[in-house]
Amino acid sequence: MSKAGSKLIKSANQALAYACGEVDEGFIVHVPEEVDVKSIRNSLGLTQPEFSLRFGFNVRAVQDWEQKRRQPERATRILLTVIAREPEAVSRALRISAEKQENE
Repeated sequence: MSKAGSKLIKSANQALAYACGEVDEGFIVHVPEEVDVKSIRNSLGLTQPEFSLRFGFNVRAVQDWEQKRRQPERATRILLTVIAREPEAVSRALRISAEKQENE
């Protein structure tokens, strides 16, 4: 795994621990109350099914978020924020994770 990939996974694990309340010191994270999922998806040029498949979301959830019927949970809003800023890094991290599972 690349150095950048290792750092991303470490950072994501730290953010998840913080979001779950396991850690409350070391850094401050801003979790947006609302995330414009449709804008993020459109900026990547993906359809709802493509976006769902690429990042592991249920397509119905994406539809509900975009239609404002539901709001993503806190950890999901964190992931969506990272996707908005670094979509390729998230794709690489998720692809590596899936490949590891397949090899086990």
